[in-house]
Amino acid sequence: MANTRSAIKDARQNERRRQRNRAIRSKVRTVTKTALGLAERKDGTARDAIQDAIRTVDKAVTKGVLHRNTAARRKSALARRLATLS
Repeated sequence: MANTRSAIKDARQNERRRQRNRAIRSKVRTVTKTALGLAERKDGTARDAIQDAIRTVDKAVTKGVLHRNTAARRKSALARRLATLS
């Protein structure tokens, strides 16, 4: 348990950040999984879903949740899947 006032504040901030990062990471996983599932079934909405997934990954990078190289790798995989649809 934190002993000083600054450590207590740090603990509060860390918890808030953890919750926020967890929500963003979960959103990225969900959107990606949905997009890949639609692409697998050759659904008509797959293109929009993949573009939405790429947008969500970019937002996660902006917020500092994902590393930019990780995001680039994920976006590349999504783009490859998008190219197979065309």
